[in-house]
Amino acid sequence: MSVILCRKEQVKHPFFMESLGVHIYTSQEMCYAMYHHPLLILDGFLDQNFVDFVRDELDMGFTALKMERFMKRGENPDELVFLFMQECGYYTTAELNRLRQKIAAYRKLPAPEYARQKADYLFSLRQYGKAMDGYEKILEDAENKKAEDGFLGAIWYNLGACRARVFQFAGAMEAFDRAYGKLKNLSVLEAMYHVTRMDLSLTLKERYQSLVTEEQKAAWDADFEKAGEAAACSEAARRLEDLFGRDPIRRQEGIRQQVEEWKQEYRAMA
Repeated sequence: MSVILCRKEQVKHPFFMESLGVHIYTSQEMCYAMYHHPLLILDGFLDQNFVDFVRDELDMGFTALKMERFMKRGENPDELVFLFMQECGYYTTAELNRLRQKIAAYRKLPAPEYARQKADYLFSLRQYGKAMDGYEKILEDAENKKAEDGFLGAIWYNLGACRARVFQFAGAMEAFDRAYGKLKNLSVLEAMYHVTRMDLSLTLKERYQSLVTEEQKAAWDADFEKAGEAAACSEAARRLEDLFGRDPIRRQEGIRQQVEEWKQEYRAMA
């Protein structure tokens, strides 16, 4: 689904939406981001910087004034979302009502579960660094330490998955170890085993060795090899093969662009 631009706006300084890693150039793009990523626009997203963008870049001075008055009255900040989106007129009343229901459902969640859903959503967007911050904050909260083992185990597991994706393999093993202590699940052992395949300096702890059969290791090895083969056949790998098939000048330019893309992707994960 793409954004349909309904009005022209001469934005000189786009709004950087850090959680998505994108620059917003129009009110329609902002509405689209809000509608499809509600978990990312709650809890302080609509601040004075946002109001300044609405006034100075989108040329919506009256809307910015209403938002400032709303903020000074200390009213429900979630309503600022709808104030702005109603002024833009990009979504219908029915669509905004659905968004209102979705946000209300999030707000009814217990604080730890809300924090988990937000971190999980960042994980799904490959914002691994921000997701890790969310998971770690949940685990550091004294009240959350009293939560059920299933909840805490899932948090530790997801934290381990994040760390593995940013190549923090030792930290991933530690998190998976904590997850197994809560979950006693074979899938956690499998995750630890895969980490040992990615970092040969790491091994399964002795207490886990007897829990994993040779047949299971063979199956996990096969899965690991298949994943490697799939990665080798990925679009990125094909692009690299294409780069080295070009003439020297085009090849160097292509490599430079590819490296720059990887840098941007890694910054977004961190």
